[in-house]
Amino acid sequence: MNQASSVTPPPTRMSSSPLKETAISIIWLLCALFAVVTVFFILLYLVWDGLPLFNEYGLWPFLAGVTWSPTFDPPAFGILPLIVGTLLVTAGSMVVAVPLSIATAIYLSEVAPYRVKVLVKPAVELLAGIPSVVYGFFGLIVLVEWLRVTFDAPSGESMLAGSILLGIMALPTIISVSEDAINSVPREFREGSLALGATRWQTIRQVVVPAALSGITAAIILGMGRAIGETMAVLMVTGNAAIIPSPITNVLSPVRTLTGTLGIEMGEVAIGSLHYHALFALATVLLVITLIVNLGASMILKRLNARATGRAHAGRTVLESIFRHPATSAAPIALVALLVVAVIGSMGGPYYAGAALLVVAVLALVVPRLSRARSQQLAFLLIYAAVGAVLLILAIILFDIISKGLPALSWEFLTSSPRDLGREGGIFPAIVGTLCLVAGSIAFALPFGVGAAIYLVEYQRDNRLTRTIRTGVDLLNGTPSIVFGLFGFAFLVLFLGFGVSMLAGQITLGLMVLPTIIRTTEEALKNVPQSLREGSLALGATRWQTIGRVVLPPAAPGIITGMILSIGRAAGETAPILFTAVVFSQRYLPSSVFDPVMALPYHLFILTTNVPGSETNKYGTALVLIMLVVAIYAVAIVVRNRYHTTMRL
Repeated sequence: MNQASSVTPPPTRMSSSPLKETAISIIWLLCALFAVVTVFFILLYLVWDGLPLFNEYGLWPFLAGVTWSPTFDPPAFGILPLIVGTLLVTAGSMVVAVPLSIATAIYLSEVAPYRVKVLVKPAVELLAGIPSVVYGFFGLIVLVEWLRVTFDAPSGESMLAGSILLGIMALPTIISVSEDAINSVPREFREGSLALGATRWQTIRQVVVPAALSGITAAIILGMGRAIGETMAVLMVTGNAAIIPSPITNVLSPVRTLTGTLGIEMGEVAIGSLHYHALFALATVLLVITLIVNLGASMILKRLNARATGRAHAGRTVLESIFRHPATSAAPIALVALLVVAVIGSMGGPYYAGAALLVVAVLALVVPRLSRARSQQLAFLLIYAAVGAVLLILAIILFDIISKGLPALSWEFLTSSPRDLGREGGIFPAIVGTLCLVAGSIAFALPFGVGAAIYLVEYQRDNRLTRTIRTGVDLLNGTPSIVFGLFGFAFLVLFLGFGVSMLAGQITLGLMVLPTIIRTTEEALKNVPQSLREGSLALGATRWQTIGRVVLPPAAPGIITGMILSIGRAAGETAPILFTAVVFSQRYLPSSVFDPVMALPYHLFILTTNVPGSETNKYGTALVLIMLVVAIYAVAIVVRNRYHTTMRL
């Protein structure tokens, strides 16, 4: 008896009252519901502030009107040119991004040796880490000028510039999701195809890609959502003319997007005016479009995950048969070819269009007659060319910014305040302001994000409530950053009276990064073996004791990775802090959370668009911002790799 009692653990160490356990579970439930409530609150708040415009101007004239002139007398609030501009730039970006992305995903999944893959994949992830304002800066300084000279146009700021830039920005999203979809195809599919005598390319084209088609489709839709919601890059390179191009294929015409209009006009509008309410109505339309796009992607991904069921298998069989049919499989290629011919004709005239059409016709006749070996060689050559193009894009961007930004870097530049509108001096207040905004946003989002993930993984099975919460998280993740900024301005700055302040910016950024923390924490918790939980519960531990002492410690690296990724995203964003937190120049550091701050992304935006003669300092600012964000993402990659190595051991 004495020996038995000596090995029995003290009951107080494992005891926990039912009331405490219930209270903890309620706290995590509230954290999980926070994301859902936030989405609906943002939508309702935008609709509420947009209602005066709908009541006075009408819904149909607003959606179908062809003139956007809010400062004219009488004002006109037709957003059709803005919708058309958004759709044209998005469609153009997909023409750029989809072929390069799918080819790169195929290369990483099916072709690349391991040693090459470990180099190419971080390079693709590096594209995702470059802040949008840096893309806009590069586009305005380099891409726009190149287009102007190449096509002898009055200005390079055009639909084409926006399409190319957004296509580059959408590459990492489409590549990552497509690669995951291709990797999820069972290995037996490939082995069976090869055993029947198919070549590697035939296996990829007729077996692997059709089986992964749902995931690839979702990747493209997510890429479209990324393009539709982008603000700073398109604002800087599209010319911002609220017109419908004539002809519609005139890619050198300037256009204006929904997000660009919000970014340009919200900072100067009279609060409470009809123009003010029109911008909120416009933001409502933008949010509805992006929610529809992201819901579509979520539905497709859910169908992909349900492939084990007979219904999903039947739907996939239909998709595969359609994809493999010669007529329908050639249709997308023919459509893209005709689109390219139309674009070339709009830029260079009928002679260039005729030459392009002749090339397409020759290829259509020659390619089907190639042998299997030649077809595979040609296909792999195109895949290598696509991967090379992606890496070349990254190299050009980094080389331009690094080569021209290095001369600006000095101790004075990093530790002094700006002078002469940023042409002289340094960026120290902007660095400190960026770090303060990031720290505050993580402090706000991390408890809610981790708590929501704990509830979804540890307290509830898959049911209607968890599906609703995950849908809310997905929708919050797909909300454009400019919508967060607009909501923060209306609710935090004006309604709650925070003013343009560090606190308003921190909360706005925290709402934006919340879905990233939830998703990464959820994945980290799912990777903890279920046997650890069962063993802890079998020894008498309560659920919360099991979570706190058994589950969270091994999941900590994954949670830290999500936090680091959130830090990187928050550090590089401009649109959410545009109206909530930042000023361009400030000699002294903020002394309170209710003071405005400088920030590197906003400082770079103003230097690029409003301060001539600041060439050296804007390149230096861009380089410092890239170094900061890339260093953060590099830490996340290292933590992820070490975590995966530890899990394998």
